[in-house]
Amino acid sequence: MSGKFEPKVPVQLNPPKDDPISVEELAKANGADGEKCYVAIKGIVYDVTGNKAYQPGGSYHVFAGKDASRALGKTSTKAEDVRPDWQDLDDKEKSTLNDWITFFSKRYNVVGRVEGATNME
Repeated sequence: MSGKFEPKVPVQLNPPKDDPISVEELAKANGADGEKCYVAIKGIVYDVTGNKAYQPGGSYHVFAGKDASRALGKTSTKAEDVRPDWQDLDDKEKSTLNDWITFFSKRYNVVGRVEGATNME
C-alpha cells in the first residue's frame, strides 16, 4: 500500500493548521479572480490553489470552496453530490473517501477545519 498515493514529484508540505474556517470563508475560496482555492473533506480544509483542475473552468472546480466529502466518496462531479454528509455512504464509497483523504494529505497543505463541521468521523 505504501506508495499507492505518493505524488510523482515529492511535495514539501507545511505542518497542518487547525485554524477554524467558516463555511462562508470556505465558499469564498473558490479560485475566482486568482483568489485562494480550498477543498474540504470530512471538515479538513486543503489548499488546492496551485492545481488548475480546481480553478474556474477546471474539471474539479465543482469542489472548490466546498466540503466535497460525499462527491469524492461517490467519485462524482455532479454539483448535487458536492455536500459534506458522507456517513450514509456504503463501505466501498467510504473506503474511496478515505483514499481521497490520503491522496489530498500527500499533496496539499491543510489550512484549517470547517467551523462547526459535524462530518469529521
